[in-house]
Amino acid sequence: MKIVIQRVLKASVTIEKVKVAEISNGLLVLLGIVDDDTQEDIKWLSNKIVNLRIFGDDDGVMNKSLLDVNGDVIAVSQFTLHAATKKGNRPSYIKAAKPNIAIPLYEAFVKQVEADLGKPIQTGQFGTDMKVELLNDGPVTIIIDSKNKE
Repeated sequence: MKIVIQRVLKASVTIEKVKVAEISNGLLVLLGIVDDDTQEDIKWLSNKIVNLRIFGDDDGVMNKSLLDVNGDVIAVSQFTLHAATKKGNRPSYIKAAKPNIAIPLYEAFVKQVEADLGKPIQTGQFGTDMKVELLNDGPVTIIIDSKNKE
């Protein structure tokens, strides 16, 4: 699994002109899934998301976690995170998991983050054309791949 975490002052997801998710202070998490991802990847990434110290403390130092600031999360599935661009100019998405594998893992990821955060999170809708808006805070953008744990 690969995620892109963006610290946001606000973010939203709109589908067919209907806003389906909206948060203020927190994280927008873009999630890409491959065939060999497991519950272990989900647990490891969820722990990173809720405990990563990327929010400012009273001195402006990134020393607080999502839990510390009671922040919110929007999780959005994004198969393009696994684009292969080495050859040619048209990305290949062959590494991205097909929906029959990706949807259950995406749903498990959402449940795990909710459990670790202690409250519901918001989501986009898997497999749809979404318009994602955000006001990046910092900007702080971090990429984490569960296959590179060490």
